[in-house]
Amino acid sequence: MNISVSELIVRYLECLGIDHIFGMPGAHVLPIYDCLHDSSVKSILVKHEQGAAFMAGGYARIAHRPSACITTSGPGATNLITGIANAYAERLPVLAITGETSTYIFGKGGLQESSGEGGAIDQGALFASITRYHKLIERTDYLGQVLNQATQALLGRKPGPVLLSIPYNVQKELVDESVLEQIHFPRQAVIRHTTPTSELADRLHAAQAPVIIAGHGCIQAGARDLVAAFAERFNIPVTTSLKAKGVVAEGTPLSLGCLGVTSNGDAYRYLVDHADLLVFLGASFNERTSYLWDAKLMANKKIAQVDRDAAQLGRVFQPDVAICGDIRSVVEEVFATLEAEAMPPKNMARLASHRAATAPPANDDHIAQPEAFHLIRIFFSKLAQHFPRNALVFDDNIVFAQSYFDVSARNHYFPNTGISSLGHALPAALGARCFSPDSPTFAILGDGGFQMCCMEMMTAVNYGIPLNVVVINNGTLSLIRKNQFQLYGERYIDCDFTNPDFGLLAQSFGVKHVRIETEVELDALFADTDLAGGINLIEILLDKHAFPRYLSAR
Repeated sequence: MNISVSELIVRYLECLGIDHIFGMPGAHVLPIYDCLHDSSVKSILVKHEQGAAFMAGGYARIAHRPSACITTSGPGATNLITGIANAYAERLPVLAITGETSTYIFGKGGLQESSGEGGAIDQGALFASITRYHKLIERTDYLGQVLNQATQALLGRKPGPVLLSIPYNVQKELVDESVLEQIHFPRQAVIRHTTPTSELADRLHAAQAPVIIAGHGCIQAGARDLVAAFAERFNIPVTTSLKAKGVVAEGTPLSLGCLGVTSNGDAYRYLVDHADLLVFLGASFNERTSYLWDAKLMANKKIAQVDRDAAQLGRVFQPDVAICGDIRSVVEEVFATLEAEAMPPKNMARLASHRAATAPPANDDHIAQPEAFHLIRIFFSKLAQHFPRNALVFDDNIVFAQSYFDVSARNHYFPNTGISSLGHALPAALGARCFSPDSPTFAILGDGGFQMCCMEMMTAVNYGIPLNVVVINNGTLSLIRKNQFQLYGERYIDCDFTNPDFGLLAQSFGVKHVRIETEVELDALFADTDLAGGINLIEILLDKHAFPRYLSAR
């Protein structure tokens, strides 16, 4: 049976299990939109195409499956670039579909043409370095092969974004629906260990004070519960990268919290002063986590590294034991070996001594000006208390959450990593809530980042998607002001600005506004506001002269 290419593309989305597509229509992509009208895929109209890419990325992060965004050619496609670049950095399977001028116009200067012909923008070249696969589909005779290649890139061992650009006339051509049968959905291959796990078991047996450094790979491998059980069985403290907060519930006896330059430093001190074996599980040890690759973290210690990506092994440090393999299966094997050998739990004396020596005074704050951050600290404390499970927290302003937000093993924390784009949290959280409609969802941003994406709150309103947008209002770009204070002799330039009246803005959106200046108002927020089913703009005031002490530039 013959169907249009547009209908085939929509059926392809359904085959991928995609149930939402985020985007903005344009003339050159309307044939596909017309086919979406009667499909099971729900289209979400955004306010800016960058928001569409971020929403698709947020959906993919929580769903662990492909998501999609759609725009027209030219400016619609170029507006996707930041969000697609972020998906590439995060290895998120985001399918971007764009329209294109008809092939018979190529090279003639068609409106919004992006074919690369006759001086037109070469859209493929723009996306080449931020996608796993990209294709301008000029004919239908190889459409099956193209969709198969796209599928392998989206679902393979190293997933990432895919761009398919389809000219207007090609969208309306007829093809046999059997084209979809040419698509092969890859199975997850079993990753065989490159090094016997017995070597890691031996190192753990010999160590007096091992520490697990858990990375995002633990979450990707579905190993959170296993790593926590392993640590508890053998009394092994755990610290995490920022993206892995909550692998072991923070605030519990074996959790050292986050390791990283913006953290409270507790994990760093324990590793430097006490650890004799570091076991990296899916942690890349990037600039933030490693304190700019501080040599003291590695000094006089044995190092073991487990990662499913062979390219990560030995990338920034030389491990004594390196295992390329699935983290869950590796930990299961080591767990079984140590149980069979009846390895006793490690002595907790060092950890107890560390806790006693470094316990801060009740009102101490490692960052700066403890009173200035009091409301933010209490906010995160109450957030953890009131939503101990099933909450989705997308955070552009990661500095405070890294130290103040104790993520449970049943919550989901998504820091703005990737390319660290301001304005990411709001649309990403909105996309995630589309997948998980019953999960209380929070987007945490600074006031500068919020103004890059604030109109997407109307997207939430238009579709009735519950969302809490928490804006830290200090009238400045905090990181820039901090650096200009620390490194440039307080020569402030282009960091301060005047905000709109967020209460009036919320009123214009038709959403609830809560302004927090006191702890009493913070108590009322959690007591009186529908944070699970409402759309709320929450404003927390902060002094612009209060900022973290850590150095973020070299």
